[in-house]
Amino acid sequence: MALPIMAKATAVWLVDNTMLTFKQIGDFCGLHELEVQGIADGEVASGIKGFDPIANNQLDADEIKRALESPSHKLNLKHNPSAEGETKKRGPRYTPLSKRQDRPSAIAWLVKFHPELSDAQISKLVGTTKPTILTIRDRSHWNITNIQPVDPVALGLCKQTELDAAVKKAAVKKAQDSGDVSEDEKVRLMSTEQSLKNDEGAKIPSAITGLESFTISQDKKISEPSVDAESLFNLPNSDKGE
Repeated sequence: MALPIMAKATAVWLVDNTMLTFKQIGDFCGLHELEVQGIADGEVASGIKGFDPIANNQLDADEIKRALESPSHKLNLKHNPSAEGETKKRGPRYTPLSKRQDRPSAIAWLVKFHPELSDAQISKLVGTTKPTILTIRDRSHWNITNIQPVDPVALGLCKQTELDAAVKKAAVKKAQDSGDVSEDEKVRLMSTEQSLKNDEGAKIPSAITGLESFTISQDKKISEPSVDAESLFNLPNSDKGE
């Protein structure tokens, strides 16, 4: 749901200048109605100055009038180009102060055991900067002699699922960039003609070497010696008496 710019300041103004219900104001500003009630009681946003949504082209006076007449009516935000992109974007990972001293050890572990990870991926995993990663890669870090590689998951700097996802993504990208394919896959995809071109020694099996000279042309046949069938019956006489 789209929210008005300066949502809490807008809620302060609506609480001070209208008779809208806490739920109506909360729904419009993205706040819980108890938080709106806290604004009305002076317990929440006491130092925030109200922001007029009508003067800033976020709400029509007629829309407020309709909401006052019907408590179930929800306020509709006017389209305001200046409000586009106000949704909070995810920024760099925040690392508690107590764990920031562990980041070099985590970087050293990632660089050693997962060299396929890019600097951007390591930076995202442990919440560090690329120059710091570079100093550990080339061992120019001021404290490099005391840095011991430690699993960032064990240090609590990232989750195992996040590390696994980053490693898998890096491996896929590396394979695509290098065009690496398994040997079985290469054999399966390679045609006979390609295999003969790539391996000259494999054209003729060693077991039948020399048979290549015995070729038969289409217009000639191998001549065989003629055999006289009658001669097969004229066998020498084996009787001794004759």
